Amino acid sequence: MTLKDRRLAQRIYLYLGALFITSLVVSNLIFQKFFYWNPFGDFTVFGVSLFEVSVGILPYPITFLITDLISEIYGRKMANQIVTAGIFASFFSMSIILLAEVVPAIPTSPIGDQTFTQVFALSPIAVLASMIAYLLAQYVDVAIYHFWKRLTKGKYLWLRNNFSTFLSQFLDTFTVVGLLCVFKVLPWELFFGLVVSGFLFKIFIAFFDTPFLYFFVYIMRKRFDLKPNEELDLDILEQ
Repeated sequence: MTLKDRRLAQRIYLYLGALFITSLVVSNLIFQKFFYWNPFGDFTVFGVSLFEVSVGILPYPITFLITDLISEIYGRKMANQIVTAGIFASFFSMSIILLAEVVPAIPTSPIGDQTFTQVFALSPIAVLASMIAYLLAQYVDVAIYHFWKRLTKGKYLWLRNNFSTFLSQFLDTFTVVGLLCVFKVLPWELFFGLVVSGFLFKIFIAFFDTPFLYFFVYIMRKRFDLKPNEELDLDILEQ
C-alpha cells in the first residue's frame, strides 16, 4: 500500500469517527422533543402509541452503521476505540451543558435562564441510563458482528450487519427504558409499550442501512484492494 493510500485510510477513519461522535452527542442534546409517525394508523402497543418516540432516536442508527463499517474494514479494535471516544465525548458535552446551566444569564442575554433550562435541562438519571444502555449496546454490537464474521469467514455481510444491529438495538431500548422505570422517571405500566415501540422504530430505520453498508464496503475494499475478510491495520499504517 502506498503512502497516499495509508494517509487516505487514516483520514476516512477520522471522518467516520467524527460522524459517529457527532450523531451520538446530537442525539443526547435533542432527546427532549418527541414526535409521532403513524404509517399503520392510530395503533397502540401496551398502551403506548406505535412510533411515538424522541427525535433523539433519529441519528442513533447512524452510529451502528458506522461501527459496522469500521468493524468490517478496520477491525474490532478500531471499532471499540470509536465507541470509547463516543462515551468520553458524550459525558464531556453533558458536563459543559450542566456548567452553562449553572452560570446565570445577564438581563440583556437573548436567551434567559428559564428558556435555556427548558431546552437543555438534563436529567442526570436519564443521561446515565442512556449512556449505560449505549455502552452495552455498542460493545455488544461490535462483538456480535465479529462473531458472525468469523463464523461465516467474511461472507454474508447482510447477516452479521442485521443480527448484530437488531440484538444491540433491543438491548439498548430495553436497558434505557428499564433503568428509567427503575429510577421512577417512567411508570412501569409503560415499560413494554415503550420497549416495543422504540425497538421497532429503530429496526425499521436500521433495516435500510444494509444497502449503504454494502455500498461503502464495496468502495473501500476496491479502493484499498482488500480481499474478503481482510482488514486494514492502522497500527501498521502508522509505521
